[in-house]
Amino acid sequence: MNLGIKVHKLTKTYKSTKRKYGVIRVSRRETKALKGIDFTVKRGEIVGLLGPNGAGKTTTIKILSTLVLPDSGEAIVNGYNVVSQPTEARATIGVITGGERSIYHKLSGRENLIFFGRLYRLTRNEAKERADELLGIMGLQEKADIKVEDYSSGMRMKIVFARSLIHDPPTLLYDEPTLGLDPGFAREIRQLIRDKLHEKCILLTTHYMNEADFLCDRIELLHEGQIVASGTPTELKRQTRAFDVLTLQIKGVVHAEPFKGIPGVSEVTVTSDASDASAVRVHVQNGAAALRRLLDTVESQGGKVLRFAFDEPTLDDVFIQKTGRRIANGDSTEH
Repeated sequence: MNLGIKVHKLTKTYKSTKRKYGVIRVSRRETKALKGIDFTVKRGEIVGLLGPNGAGKTTTIKILSTLVLPDSGEAIVNGYNVVSQPTEARATIGVITGGERSIYHKLSGRENLIFFGRLYRLTRNEAKERADELLGIMGLQEKADIKVEDYSSGMRMKIVFARSLIHDPPTLLYDEPTLGLDPGFAREIRQLIRDKLHEKCILLTTHYMNEADFLCDRIELLHEGQIVASGTPTELKRQTRAFDVLTLQIKGVVHAEPFKGIPGVSEVTVTSDASDASAVRVHVQNGAAALRRLLDTVESQGGKVLRFAFDEPTLDDVFIQKTGRRIANGDSTEH
């Protein structure tokens, strides 16, 4: 197996101190970000590290990119131990973490790429040639000599991507690579990863389930510092086949708790909006048998069912099955 990344029993605990008047220590808090995780990523493979905020995704990326030291365990990147051989490991990885803050806005796109190429010890001619090649791939030739501060957010992220590729590293570590991008640019970035970088070893984190489904050969589900499930998107979704997934669109506001008393119901998610409407997503062992009870429960809360559907399970459904929580951010949900 041609491994790009190997993680074994990796742990990390953050310690913080609360002080009164800025001087007197009154309490100390420990947060276990990683609790002994294990996974590998081969070259030619894209693996998604999925989980909600605080699951340990960014900590994992920072350890692999030598920005944070683990407490224990082992992290190997391209044959180099990130603790004992950080310089060698850094030379073989491209990293995106922190978005467009990782480039210089007062420089042009071309100047940024040449600068970072030189940091990776490319000759000036090599850096210029590589910068021109990447600007072409990103479709930024005409904007190459304009200052980055005059770019759109999507264009800046393209330069960030190009920066991560300037030294042609075998392994890429991408932390939320499309976060905050408009849908068009996000789609371009996903297509770039899938079409142009498929021969590399890629570990990425994301909150977007459609992105993980589109890009990832394999997924590691991370929850409270532990990996709770691992497999291809298809394998993980197949694990929910013991349940039906029903979605009900409702006029009126309803609550999750009454649905939980229906036999066979394992998880309920209710999303309500300002227009006096609700969407209910239910995991139930036998959807057809439970449907009448579900409709009655809506009516008992004063709601009216506008439509219902049996849905294919999603990666978020898998995560709910494993943890009782959603991965997707920005939801006002009730479980």
